[in-house]
Amino acid sequence: MEISVQGLKAKMDNKEDFVLIDVREKYEYEEFNIGGKLIPLGEIMGALEDLEEFKGKEIIIHCRSGKRSAMAQQLMLQAGFSDVKNLAGGVLAWQDM
Repeated sequence: MEISVQGLKAKMDNKEDFVLIDVREKYEYEEFNIGGKLIPLGEIMGALEDLEEFKGKEIIIHCRSGKRSAMAQQLMLQAGFSDVKNLAGGVLAWQDM
């Protein structure tokens, strides 16, 4: 399942309760970020235990274009997270909004 940048912005504006995870690398996050928790894709498997408390919550994952976050989304769904959405187009789409 995907969410559009407009959909994410609306959730942020409405202060909805969800978890935002950025799976880009640290240098990318430092250049530009939209406020998500930084967990690079290569570290996501090791971080799943720390994210256990959010298993039943809505989680939105993003990266630069949507490819890495789609991989992270699959890993999380396989690990039993039930509501994981990928930000369509990633940060590139966000910056074009």
